[in-house]
Amino acid sequence: MLRPVIACALLALGQPALAAEYRAAVLRIDKPGRAPSSRLDLPPDDLGFAGAQLAVSDNNTTGQFTGQTFVVEEYAVAPDAALETLEEIIAGGTRYVVTLGDADMTVSLADAAGDRALLVNARAKDDALRNQDCRANLLHTAPSHAMLADGLAQFLIAKRWSDWFLIAGSHPEDQAMAEAYRNAARKFGALIVEERTYEDTGGARRTDSGHVQVQAQMPVFTQRAANHHVVVAADEADIFAVWLPYHTWDPRPVAGAAGLRPATWHPAHEAWGATQFQTRFERLANRPARDMDYQVWLALRALGEAATRTNSEDFAELEDFIRGDGLELAGFKGQALSFRDWDGQLRQPVLLTTGPVVTSVSPQGEFLHQVSQLDTLGTDRPESQCMKGAQQ
Repeated sequence: MLRPVIACALLALGQPALAAEYRAAVLRIDKPGRAPSSRLDLPPDDLGFAGAQLAVSDNNTTGQFTGQTFVVEEYAVAPDAALETLEEIIAGGTRYVVTLGDADMTVSLADAAGDRALLVNARAKDDALRNQDCRANLLHTAPSHAMLADGLAQFLIAKRWSDWFLIAGSHPEDQAMAEAYRNAARKFGALIVEERTYEDTGGARRTDSGHVQVQAQMPVFTQRAANHHVVVAADEADIFAVWLPYHTWDPRPVAGAAGLRPATWHPAHEAWGATQFQTRFERLANRPARDMDYQVWLALRALGEAATRTNSEDFAELEDFIRGDGLELAGFKGQALSFRDWDGQLRQPVLLTTGPVVTSVSPQGEFLHQVSQLDTLGTDRPESQCMKGAQQ
């Protein structure tokens, strides 16, 4: 179902009457799926859209002084309406579209848009989108599986927890995350001493018969594993990992999909001025910010930064700036953020979170890079499988 919402800050008193207008859209594809393991993780109705509202407010705050105004249109649609909605967005003159969909839908949207629009993926984490399935008109503020796995791996290696017991779910997205952890282990020198797959047999996980069954399985499921320092869980489908901490047979820390988690954002993050982002978001949305809110905010702030720095209304010039070395996006993470020219991925630190705190931030200081330390996270230029022709 199409749900357009238009958010536009009123022009401040004294602003030029004929302000340059910059339009963007957020297209969220709502696909029915299984409920999360915890009711605390139920998605809010404004997931992603609240980040857009904050971004357009921030952009218009600067626009008061530069004679610019920013407008964002929000659409929540079912998968079968996504392509039609994108056509309506582009036909209406909007050429900057932030997408919240799975990998297959993201590729379909990018192919449908062609050179008529620049799309920014703020949800899908699949490494293939940054490699063999990359598109010239597609950027990513969502982290890749590889970035998250590398951020966690760097911390574990820095702690000398180098022997991993890897447990992966049976869904394709779980297996994709597990492969990212395997690659991270090879990249940073960890040893996966044993792997096991947790088969999802279905059931209602939030009923007594559901979660109690999974919880009771964990000690036996993890029994007699090879000696290890840490359990690493690849559970993108959210089936079993939440029941690993304090239920493993051996007393070991858990990381990955539970315990120590890699993320782009966390409500407890306060460093580098993040507290003011948190308070502004919470005042606007009446809830803490989630990863997708932050990722949408980043995408729209990139457009705002390009408009401010170039003072241009020409979309080609704005796109060149967003993709280029001149973009230094402030993301409350202690470093300027920019898009990689080989796969369109936004360079950004990875927060490592445990419950109510941020435990650490990767990249860790021990891991260096000849260009940018942020390029130690995810697919670096020499390993990229993104066809160079697709990025021209």
